Amino acid sequence: MKKCFFYRTIIVTLFLSMPVVYLSAQQKPNGKKIFQKEYDLVPQHTKDTQYYVMESRLLKYALDGTRQGWDVYRLYLRCIPANKTSLKGDEYTCLKFIVQLSNSPEISIPSLANWKYFFSLTANAKDEKGQVFGIDHSKFERLVDENGKALPVENTYHVYNAFIDFHSMSVFAEKTSEGKGVQDLKRIGQKIIHAASFSQPPVNLGSQVAEGSYFKNGEIMLAFKGLSLVNKKICAILEYDSGESSFYMLTKPFANMEVKTKGSSHYLGDIYKDLNGGWIQKATLHELVISETVVPVQTNKINSVIERSISINNVAEIKL
Repeated sequence: MKKCFFYRTIIVTLFLSMPVVYLSAQQKPNGKKIFQKEYDLVPQHTKDTQYYVMESRLLKYALDGTRQGWDVYRLYLRCIPANKTSLKGDEYTCLKFIVQLSNSPEISIPSLANWKYFFSLTANAKDEKGQVFGIDHSKFERLVDENGKALPVENTYHVYNAFIDFHSMSVFAEKTSEGKGVQDLKRIGQKIIHAASFSQPPVNLGSQVAEGSYFKNGEIMLAFKGLSLVNKKICAILEYDSGESSFYMLTKPFANMEVKTKGSSHYLGDIYKDLNGGWIQKATLHELVISETVVPVQTNKINSVIERSISINNVAEIKL
């Protein structure tokens, strides 16, 4: 007991003998500086390998508002950053792609496993073949699942679109070569109208989604929303909003049949970008899609309401 008291006495004595430090008004922490200072939102990317897991969830509604079940698409990606001599861009590998339709068991797409491709942003976001982000259309021609069953055209398109959605985050999070972009946001609370506003990228795909199909963005707002901590990294929170978007698709389920779909879309979300390493650590997208489809063999038009939710997460490792 005496020992214990002795130790406590020493601690109290040391504490009381410490000098008292007074902070002037200039020395006191000022929270306002965090919001008033300027930030560089386009730092150079680090060269360490990145891993991403992306989940896209599609919820269909009946016209009376009844929810008709989820379709889920899961994409697992590895990114090896380009070195100084590379002209192709960052090397991406689709480690695995999983589809789960209407609450059925998960199925994989074998032809996409370990598929490598290169990605770099260009002024018009297309390669020399007119393919958006350089994503090879031929990889999505007549996809089959692990059981050898062919994926319907609609589901095949959503598999392809997962790659487009993923790389679309870079359009907002990386410096633009022309027009306003994230590089113009310096302080928390600032907003811009992004250079991608009113752009009309093609959405044709292989032999079943014909040329002339397109998605037209509205007036896209990009804002420096605040700061957050993700994966132990200080991140800028970027908010984006597509405005009034629209689309037109011409699909060919059979050689002698054309199905026309037109509709409107509104998507928005947040991107969490590492202020030091430059890589996206997390991203979300929420989209409401309303469309009308005309099928030649049917007298009635088909109306559709779909809600899409996407989450992208930068992870330390992907174990298969």
